[in-house]
Amino acid sequence: MEFRKKRRELVGLEITPLVDVVFLLLIFFMLSTTFVVSPGIRIDLPRARSEPVRQEVKDLRVKIDAEGTLYLGDRRASPEDLEARFAEVARANPDTLVIIEADEQTRHRHVVDVMDRAKTAGLHRLAIATRPKR
Repeated sequence: MEFRKKRRELVGLEITPLVDVVFLLLIFFMLSTTFVVSPGIRIDLPRARSEPVRQEVKDLRVKIDAEGTLYLGDRRASPEDLEARFAEVARANPDTLVIIEADEQTRHRHVVDVMDRAKTAGLHRLAIATRPKR
């Protein structure tokens, strides 16, 4: 008796739909990911017919010598004088820049004290002056 040989079919996994899904996910993530924050909508503003209002913003210079003595401009000042001047300037223009020129040998606590007094008075723009690098 002769047996018929069964023809075996090759069983395979169809990966075409899987590849399609992977490419769709890849495209989705590429399109939904933000790489660079766009600055917004670009618009052309109309021209003004009047002169722009110019607000003078002067800076306030505070100097601290090596011993911690405070100077407002070129005049010696006590911490209370400094506080009063900061409050006066903050009422007039809270955007005033306070520039602290501290001696290299002064203690940090003197600089921090001036910064705290300026912040308490409402002056939030602070800068510490340095010499340019040579």
